[in-house]
Order: sequence, then structure tokens, then C-alpha cells
Amino acid sequence: MNIEAADKVTAGHLARAAYLYVRQSTLRQVMENTTSTERQYGLRSRAVALGWPPDQVVVIDEDLGRSGATAEGREGFARLVADVGMGKAGIVIGLEVSRLARNNADWHRLLEICALSETLILDEDGIYDPCSFNDRMLLGMKGQLSEAELHLLRARLRGGVLAKARSGELEVPLPIGLVYDPAGKVVIDPDQGVRDAVAHLFATFERTGSALATVKAFDAEGLSFPLRPRNGPDKGGLIWVPLRHHRVLQVLHNPRYAGAFCFGRHKSRRGPNGKQRSSLQPREQWISLIPGAHPGYISWADFEANGSRLAGLSASRGTDRRASPPREGPALLQGMVVCGRCGGRMTVRYHTRAEAILPTYICQAEAIATAKPICESLPGASIDAAVGELLVQTMTPLALEVALSVQAELESRAGEADALRRTQVERARQSAEAARRRYLSVDPDNRLVAASLEADWNDSLRELSRAGEEYERQADAAGALDETARAAIAALAGDFPALWADPRTAQRERKRMVRLLIDDVTLARGPGRDHHRRPRAPQGRPDRHLVTSGPPVRRCRPQDP
Repeated sequence: MNIEAADKVTAGHLARAAYLYVRQSTLRQVMENTTSTERQYGLRSRAVALGWPPDQVVVIDEDLGRSGATAEGREGFARLVADVGMGKAGIVIGLEVSRLARNNADWHRLLEICALSETLILDEDGIYDPCSFNDRMLLGMKGQLSEAELHLLRARLRGGVLAKARSGELEVPLPIGLVYDPAGKVVIDPDQGVRDAVAHLFATFERTGSALATVKAFDAEGLSFPLRPRNGPDKGGLIWVPLRHHRVLQVLHNPRYAGAFCFGRHKSRRGPNGKQRSSLQPREQWISLIPGAHPGYISWADFEANGSRLAGLSASRGTDRRASPPREGPALLQGMVVCGRCGGRMTVRYHTRAEAILPTYICQAEAIATAKPICESLPGASIDAAVGELLVQTMTPLALEVALSVQAELESRAGEADALRRTQVERARQSAEAARRRYLSVDPDNRLVAASLEADWNDSLRELSRAGEEYERQADAAGALDETARAAIAALAGDFPALWADPRTAQRERKRMVRLLIDDVTLARGPGRDHHRRPRAPQGRPDRHLVTSGPPVRRCRPQDP
């Protein structure tokens, strides 16, 4: 024992155990950097030389293969801190500060607990007493240097990643439907079933205009959506699952499907609990966005249009949203009305008269904010009736043409869905055939393996039978629906006004029809009131809008269907 150790190691320290903490950052380092691990275990002899019996040297090596950047997930470090706090440790041994912690918060917490419990710290350079100011200052500087070293390593690695990202050469995980070819280029997935499923999702959204409606369409047609898990027992494999709403939004918001390379869409940072938190960043803050970098399922213009459509239907965009999705209530123009006086968005207020619920369009946002009188208020029943009459008059001459186009669309949709269901049956048939070949190729004497393969074959046959029955059922349903649709279309061609006036037609469906023709409606009172104020249309409004001025003046300009 040297003079320094004799001054710091006391009988009280020797009466407690010596704790040796061993850690490597990754499993690869554990397998390849064996010298570092051996050096850490070799410090056990230092504890014995200082006077601790070999059976009182506790080795903590549960954290081999775990990063020291945080205490999260390091059970060994948590155990070390707990034992030091309970006064079980006389000395803590580590090869260097970076082995104990790469984070100043974790390191100084350990120093504080060691000082309170009068526990020594030993590394390859010497022995320290956290109760001594000089030793504690030196340990604090070592902790800062360790954290700075980790920062420099990360900065160098991050610099290389950013350089490749800005040039579009960085290989990142791809969404389902896109894969890397042997040359490292991004291409469309060669699996026909995967390609068709992704393409069908975009086509369904284009037709329905809603993520939720897309999910309902897949469910009604009995279709699944492909998925490649990035972790778990099925990591890297292809599985088929029911389509979920969040999955549709992920696909529609991902620029990779439009053939664009992007990096920096999400920003991750560590929260107070030590876990990583990810947040979506605005497009102007993305690190890289390169349209046309690889093949895609849709064009960049279609991707932008899909984003605008989703933004228009979002209920969380506040005052930036000029229209809202069709909701309950009798107001035909709900969410589409713009005030002709101030250009603000008008809301709906309902009141009851003679047991009938009547809407009133009211511009009150500024009034609520400043406690002033409301800007404008107009009864909505007559306005809704006038707009409905205008649409019926406009659509009736073109009803036959619309009906024929709808019929063609239904046939196209039925064909796409039938092709996807056929691929599911073919996939189940291939799986059953592969299971049959595995069973026939096994040695009959190996009964355990043969029994397992026979069970797999039977499961594959049952799945094939289920897929075939589902295909037949959906095919029969599609055929019956097609005949019904033909009759309904023929009736629609000659009686569109009756359909609009039919009380069985849901008001939400009428609202959806209106949104196919009109983006917004600007309302203003005529000369009978406030005639000295000239209605001012909001700046930057699109051409597709309808302008209505209350009695005695009414002007309408719908979009060409």
C-alpha cells in the first residue's frame, strides 16, 4: 500500500465491500475489444492490494454492451448507486470515468452519494476521496472531459451522416413498398402484392378524400396491408395486417412515396425521464429534401395535393383552416362560409323554431377576442335552400354523364380490389406449397421434425382455404353490388332532384356533394342593411367559390362540375 492509499484508505473503508464496475458500450466491443474488458477485470487485484479480501470484492458487470450516455437501462449502475447510498461500499473501482458514466448528471450524482457515504473512488490513475475538495474538483473535471469526448465522437459521426444526407446518398430505413436493390438504389418493391396494396391505398384516398374512409374501404373489401417489422421476432419479414388509420396517415405524409429523398423530418431529444422523444418538424427545417431522387408511387404534385386535402380536413388547424370536414347538423354550408364584411370564417349556431332545428351563420371570432358586437349574423335556412336549388339546377343536365363516369369508377375499383384479393390467395397457395415441400423432404425417421412440419402444412392449408372462401365471398358480394349499383345509377340519371330532396339522404352526404363543387361561400347582406359598406372578399381566395348576398340581392357563381 503506497503513502497516498495509506492516507485515504481507513479501517472503516476496509470494513465495507469494494465494488468493481465493468462496462463496454456495445456488444461488438465486448466481442472484439477483449483487452479493455480484461483490463477492467484486472482492477480486482488493485482492490486486493489495498487490503480488501478477495471475497469482499463485488464485480458488477450487468452493463456490458450498454452505452454510458445515460443511466436509462443500466441496471448495474443503478445497483451500484443504490449500494453506495446504503453504505455498503467502501470504494468504487472503474477503469476510467467514462466506464462509470458519460453523462455529467449521472457522474455528479454518484460523486455526491459517495461523498455523503464516505466512499472512495479508484481508477487507473489513482485513488480519490470525494469528501476532499481537491479530489472532488479533479473528478468533476474528469467527468466533463469524458462528456466532451463523447460529444466530439458524436459530432464527427453526425457530420458524416449530414454530408451524405444533403447529397441524397444516405441509406435510411425505407417505408413499405420501397426497397434497396443490390446496387444500393431505391426501387419499387418487386413483390407484386406489396406494390398493388400501396398503389390501391393511394387510389382509394384519391377517390374517397379521407384517411378514415380509406380504412373503411379496405375493411369493406376484406383487404390487408403489408408491413415489415423493424424489431421483434418478425424483424425484416413481410406480414399482412388490417389497415389502420395511423398507417394511412404515415403513408400519405411520407415524401418517399413521391420519389423524394428527405432527412430530418423528425427531431429527437431526451426527455426528463431519460427516454427519447420525437417531434415532427416543419418542412423548412428539414435537413434535406430532394424531389425526383428515386421512383415513387405518385408524383410530387399529387403528394402536395394529398397534404393540402388532409390539412383541409384536419380539425386541429384552428383559424388557419378555411373549411372543415362534413359533420352532424342541418347546416348545409357548415365550415365553408366566409364573411363578406371582414373576410373571416363564419361559424354555425343552431336554434329551435316550431320543433325544427335551424342554422344561423355568424361571424364572431373578433367579437369574442375583443368583446365587441358580432360582425355579421345571417339566417341559414333560406341560404341553404338557395344553394341546394342552384346545385340541383346545375347538376341535372349533366347527371347522365356523371352517372356513366361513376359506373366506370365502380368497375375500376372492383377490378383493383379483386386483383389484390387474388394475390392474397396466391400468396397463401405458395406458402402451402412450400410447407408441403418441407414436409416431403424430411426424413420419416425424424418423427418430431416431421410432426412439426406436418402441423405447419395443415395450418397453411387452412389459411389457403380461408383465403379462397373469403375471395369467393367478396367476389359474389362485388357482383351483387355491381348489379345494384347499375340500377341505382340508372335511376340517378333521371331523378337527381328527387335524390337530393329525399329525406332518407343523410345531410352529411349532401354536405359532401357540396364540397365536390364549392370551396367556400361568401355571405354578405344586400343594400337593405349597411349598404354603404361594400362587401370585401378575403385576400388570396381561390376561384372556386360561391358569393351570396342576402335579399334582395343574391349572386351565385359555382364551379363548373
